[in-house]
Amino acid sequence: MAKQLQYKRLTVLALLIGMGFAVLGYRLIDLQVLRHDELSAIALRHTQREFLIEPRRGDILDAKGNLLATSVFVKTLCADPALMGNHQAEIAHALAPLLQADEKELRQRLVPRLRPGADGNSLTNRYVVLKRKVPVEIWQKVQAAMTNLTFGLDKKKLSKSEQAFYRDLKRKAVFVEPLDDQLRVYPNQTLAAHVLGFVGMEEGEVNGTRILETSGKDGIERRFNSKLAGARGWRVTSLDHQRRELVALREQDVEPHDGLNVVLTIDSVIQHIVESALAEAMEKHSPLSVSGIAVRPRTGEILAMATLPTFDPNNPGDPHLNGHLNRVITDTAEPGSTFKIVVVSGALNDGTVRLSDTFDCEHGRFPFAGRVLHDHSPEGVLSVEQIITRSSNIGAAKIGIKMGPSRLYEYIRNYGFGMSTGIPLQGEVVGIVHPVKSWYKVSIAQIPMGQGISVTRLQMMMAMCAIANRGVLMAPMLVDRLEDREHHTVAKYPPQRVRQVISESAAKSMVAALKTVVLHDGTATNAALEHYTVAGKTGTAQKFEHGQLAHGKYFTSFIGFLPADNPEICISVTLDEPKHGYYGGKIAAPVFKQIAERAANYLNIHPEDGKEPSVPDALAAPAESRPLKTAAVRQQ
Repeated sequence: MAKQLQYKRLTVLALLIGMGFAVLGYRLIDLQVLRHDELSAIALRHTQREFLIEPRRGDILDAKGNLLATSVFVKTLCADPALMGNHQAEIAHALAPLLQADEKELRQRLVPRLRPGADGNSLTNRYVVLKRKVPVEIWQKVQAAMTNLTFGLDKKKLSKSEQAFYRDLKRKAVFVEPLDDQLRVYPNQTLAAHVLGFVGMEEGEVNGTRILETSGKDGIERRFNSKLAGARGWRVTSLDHQRRELVALREQDVEPHDGLNVVLTIDSVIQHIVESALAEAMEKHSPLSVSGIAVRPRTGEILAMATLPTFDPNNPGDPHLNGHLNRVITDTAEPGSTFKIVVVSGALNDGTVRLSDTFDCEHGRFPFAGRVLHDHSPEGVLSVEQIITRSSNIGAAKIGIKMGPSRLYEYIRNYGFGMSTGIPLQGEVVGIVHPVKSWYKVSIAQIPMGQGISVTRLQMMMAMCAIANRGVLMAPMLVDRLEDREHHTVAKYPPQRVRQVISESAAKSMVAALKTVVLHDGTATNAALEHYTVAGKTGTAQKFEHGQLAHGKYFTSFIGFLPADNPEICISVTLDEPKHGYYGGKIAAPVFKQIAERAANYLNIHPEDGKEPSVPDALAAPAESRPLKTAAVRQQ
């Protein structure tokens, strides 16, 4: 009987043990098989982290290899409030000056906060971002400040646990992300700002992870963003209980591919020369804006491109402000008398006129198509060359009438007006060139004077360069090549020939006429240089507002090149609504001369032998100094 009872007890015990093992077995199967993927993912979230490694953004260099834009490595400064006890005030007081942060706000961010965990228990926040883009030297100062904190305590009186607490506080409470970030830096501040553009932070998503990445917002930074940005890398690694990397347990480590360097045609010295001269003109004449361009005519290489007002790409501010506009390509205006080079060169090319042919300029008053055209001063019979020299509106109009609308329109288009120049910058406009069928009867006379047509400053510049380049129009060239980090060329951008607009002989005749503009009887004696022959053209266009001429508002310009017969550089200067004068020869030409003299010296352009000295202003007053006869005179 006793044995039966023992057997029963053993049987029950065996069943209970078996049931226990069955439950444990089921639980193991549930954890290891049925819920394996789910639990593995949870474990990985707590013990592993994938870092996306942003590549170093490529540099932007000038033609001589000087840095115009670069990236420096910076830190993301973080804190663990759980390690600070009740010392937030002292830490905030020490760090706020270094981080240029509000002390009260910083203290609030260091206060521990509870949040519900996945298991229902409350967790303390162990990770707070204090500041991004912190330079390495500032991080070093933060480390020193944390190390030097004493909290008013006597270290000898602290227990071992208290000593450990304060040791962890100083060493671990404030830390940086294991991977560096980068900060875009423009070492020359505003120099070439409209060419370089600027960057900003853009939010994106990679494999479900939200990220902030540097992205070009304007200029070369935007147009070549994909080349500059490079390819992102990644790292999969294990973390400790404070979510810091355990390097020994790193599983994947794929290095990023750095961005390419963009080497421009811009020469920072010439850029500085242009910007300095424009700044003086801005101060002297207070225009709405002033722009300058320097181009090598044979290749189309842009050596300098500037416009004021400007901005600092290091702190670009509101991109919608006027200072961010690159008015060389974003603004259009009636060009005025600089546009006379189009009609005269086209007529010379067709054989419609020769430089010696003469036209009666009607003593400054020419009725045509129900309108009366005016000159800036009464002129009688002038040769074609003198029409350029004296900048006669009526003479240019009569050449256009003789040429005919179809041919004039064809030359306008061939010079590149009404279409994009192809410059690698955002925001370029094409201007306004109406087809012949939309012209008024008077258009054939007005357009040769630079009225009834709208162009950009760059388009007008490239047209003048075509004449300087023996009639060949070149595309404006702003980027020379792309390089890797070792300065090996990855891509080369050669000069681009667009088309032969006029013949070499016609271009030579045009240059001969343009050289007279800076002589004693021309409109731009202030542009003459002592050691170089200059060829160029003035422009003074009265602005239109609300369908009528705007009193006292002019768009003033001068475009010239040197040495005239073998040009090394072409320079354009334009001012929008200058004060204290408005004629191109009086306002823009002196700025051209200032730039040309310094640029020629820097480029080591050999002085011309046998060149006649320029005529002093006191010996010959320019035609532009004579007063206007009527407000209807809009171009000179």
